[in-house]
Amino acid sequence: MYKADEQRYDHCEPRPAGNSGLVLPPVSLGLWHHFSSADPYADRRDLILNAFDRGVFHFDVANHYGDNEEGSSEALLGQVLGSDLRPYRDELVIATKVGYEIHPGPFGDGTSRKAVLQGIDDSLRRLQLDYVDIFYAHRFDDTVPLEETVRALDSVVRSGKALYIGVSNFETAQAQAAIKMFKDLGTPFVLDQMSYNVFNRNVEETGLLDALRAGGAGVIAYGPLAEGLLSDRYLGGIPADFPIHPTNKHIFAHGLDAATKKLNDLNDIASGRHQTLAQMALAWLLHDPVVASVIIGTTSLDHLEDNLKAVDNSQFSADELAAIDQIVKS
Repeated sequence: MYKADEQRYDHCEPRPAGNSGLVLPPVSLGLWHHFSSADPYADRRDLILNAFDRGVFHFDVANHYGDNEEGSSEALLGQVLGSDLRPYRDELVIATKVGYEIHPGPFGDGTSRKAVLQGIDDSLRRLQLDYVDIFYAHRFDDTVPLEETVRALDSVVRSGKALYIGVSNFETAQAQAAIKMFKDLGTPFVLDQMSYNVFNRNVEETGLLDALRAGGAGVIAYGPLAEGLLSDRYLGGIPADFPIHPTNKHIFAHGLDAATKKLNDLNDIASGRHQTLAQMALAWLLHDPVVASVIIGTTSLDHLEDNLKAVDNSQFSADELAAIDQIVKS
């Protein structure tokens, strides 16, 4: 029978999600790729439990996730929650999302009231939970009035099926409009989950970070390592078929050799900080308090251990920040 490590919080200093009472670990575990019915359950269970033993109490999924079957990532996490982590439910922050296709037909996609309300029920069944801690609109749906989506998410909270609300992939104007509606309703809106890393500064350049600060919310960063690009693995060169996420394609705008040089220049700064490139990339995100957490995606215990060490040094001098900006923006 699983028993959690009694020292699991010794090296974990939780971070607030905006101005709310919700806190998250600096590094959270996302179950997007390779956590599904096609993957070895025992190995994935071990990784999730090892993460919790190291202070990772936030697990992020979506109803759409599952490499071979939508919903199977939620089902896998549900198995672990049901068999091992149920005694620790009050310590966990479980997040899921609705918005991308989950089944055929007009209500298997998007954020209409019907899709949102039936989506939370289906997610709770797969997760084997009575409620989730954070429920997200996974994307901005321009086919549905924003007020309908916001009111549906508010209904989820009022029904006791979620404690907090977030949005994902909402750009600045969309987030600002939603925040105003949530405030008017008294909905506990806390986060916008966005693609954000040392190369991808869209949330800074568009004013989204400032809008979230002003609205009392935080950002949670997915893709913090640009699909693993920001690691030691590609210092010798980036393969032509590297699976870059659409939000990060601009990294290769000047060719793979130019991107490789930037990685090596960033690695030189990381070495001076006694960090790996991945650790520095995660720490760089965490130096800003508006970032509530970074979501890593790994199936490797070694990578998990390496990534978690990022919190050992998340302070940057002004010279280091300037040097990083010069490399990335050149």
